[in-house]
Amino acid sequence: MPSPGAPKPAELEKRLGYSFSDATLLEEALRHRSTGARNNERLEFLGDSVLGVVISRLLFEARPDLPEGDLSRLRSKLVRGDTLAKIAAELKIGPHLQLGAGERASGGRRRASILGDTLEALLGAIYRDSDFKHVEQVILGIWASRLKNLPTMESLKDPKTRLQEWLQGRDEERPEYELYRVTGKAHDQTFTIICRAVDQHCTASGGSRRKAEQAAALAMLEQLNSRNSTSN
Repeated sequence: MPSPGAPKPAELEKRLGYSFSDATLLEEALRHRSTGARNNERLEFLGDSVLGVVISRLLFEARPDLPEGDLSRLRSKLVRGDTLAKIAAELKIGPHLQLGAGERASGGRRRASILGDTLEALLGAIYRDSDFKHVEQVILGIWASRLKNLPTMESLKDPKTRLQEWLQGRDEERPEYELYRVTGKAHDQTFTIICRAVDQHCTASGGSRRKAEQAAALAMLEQLNSRNSTSN
């Protein structure tokens, strides 16, 4: 049960644009697995699938000019974890979460992964409480501004892809990535990568090798573009 002084479910329903017929579904969607066996993971699974279908259809209809690969990149941008977490924060889902003592103490109400997962669980709960048409309308309302202001395809490409295309367009060799060092304990490591391209090199770090390579590629792109603009 929510603690005394907790925000009322009706406040969240208003922000979602949906009122539950079965209040137990809303309660279940807000229960993190740290609370016990009865939690929102199954609803999260359902909501993730429903969200993917709805966003795919909306993009398919809104952008008839785009091939499958570009549509996939747009969908990924709209449904990935950081986007879900931002939307969940906008909807002020955090104060409504039901968490175990450990998660409450460690700031679980603000954790991006928990917020994003709970948003998916809420969509799954809406689908169970009504039907596909109703959850589609909820998703359309929540994602309206993002669907109206879709990012450019160039901005969706990761830095490694953009760097490789930049080099290919100038008949240059592919970039090389070298693991320079790994520091920190096993559960909290920092990877440092050296990226080499043309006659340049730069170094960047990240919490994984992939993130470090992406950061190094971005630094290299900025370095090469800066050099080009200076020489022109």
